[in-house]
Amino acid sequence: MNLLRNASRFYYKTLKQPAYAFRVLQKRLKGYAFYYLGRGKSSYPEAVTLFLTHKCNLRCKMCGQWGEGGVTKKDTSQHIREELSNSELRSLIDELAVFRPNITLFGGEPLLYPAVPGLIAMIKQKGMHCLMITNGSLLEKVAEEIVDSGLDELNLSLDGKAEDHDRIRGLPGLFNRIMTGLQKVNYYKEKKGRKHPLINLQCTINRDNYRHLEQLLEVASAAQVNSLTFHNLIFLDPSIIKEQKKYDQELGCDSSAWEGFVFEPGMEAEQLFQEITRIKSGTYPFSIDFYPNFNREEFLDYYRNKNYRPGGGSARCLSPWMVAYVFPDGEVRPCLNFNFSYGNIKSSRFKDIWNSSQAVKYRRALKKNKLFPVCSRCTELYRY
Repeated sequence: MNLLRNASRFYYKTLKQPAYAFRVLQKRLKGYAFYYLGRGKSSYPEAVTLFLTHKCNLRCKMCGQWGEGGVTKKDTSQHIREELSNSELRSLIDELAVFRPNITLFGGEPLLYPAVPGLIAMIKQKGMHCLMITNGSLLEKVAEEIVDSGLDELNLSLDGKAEDHDRIRGLPGLFNRIMTGLQKVNYYKEKKGRKHPLINLQCTINRDNYRHLEQLLEVASAAQVNSLTFHNLIFLDPSIIKEQKKYDQELGCDSSAWEGFVFEPGMEAEQLFQEITRIKSGTYPFSIDFYPNFNREEFLDYYRNKNYRPGGGSARCLSPWMVAYVFPDGEVRPCLNFNFSYGNIKSSRFKDIWNSSQAVKYRRALKKNKLFPVCSRCTELYRY
């Protein structure tokens, strides 16, 4: 449903990183073919997300992990502290290098994991594209190391100017700390003659910032970013969680992590759509995008209908054919918010895990249902 509307995102990637975009296209076409013909198996993934740590130093209001209703806060301290060792991650990176997926470093806050610049440097030495998603709070301390590491893309979360951002993220002074970090990254890029990392600002639209999203346009200009993406809010009605339980029982897993997204959006949808329309009509020195990219009818349905189903029920999720998530305990999962496991890298090789009997079981169940109830507002659903 969103292939044509996401064309601008792919066009931006092609202009800025043509070799990367070509590899993505090749891998994606293979993933599509296996979705239709592979009977639950898939070609090696286009991307692998390394979930480095559960730990985070912020308590962002809308976060499903550590936010107001976040599920990670309910976990044991032992679970929260769990992380793969540096040597385990390096062994995994060695194995992944054979088929060169795009690597995303995520968390929690990935910069809380020790020796991240060294991991990035290894990923780049193996010829893989590397992106990091960070809250930016620690960027100032490692700016030069990040530039030296060869990181391709730095995705950084910002919600508005200083007052709004600091209130939403729960840390006074955070905005200024982030801007200082970005200034340092740009300084070292210029000093060392580097074009990377590309700096991509990410703004999650929420009840606390939706009336003044235009603030981010000024912030993005000041930070000399390459792109600004506004993400529509992920939220669920409690009835969706109840509906999901039947599928969890069939698969022998649970999707309780989605409970962190059970809340009311608290936004006037028509007002928000008009604000987005105004922003889209402008011209900017950086790429700008709204994701998912809805027309008005879809947008109002997304925010007003508690039983929202994308594409009127015709949408399907291809993400488990394209992406793998490796968690701090070593489990390889199809999704950030399901505890269903394909296998564990501590006891098996990734190539064996990726098309294991468990992986095939999950993909077949998902294809049969097109998507599960909790998937309706997941961003991965709109990516492929």
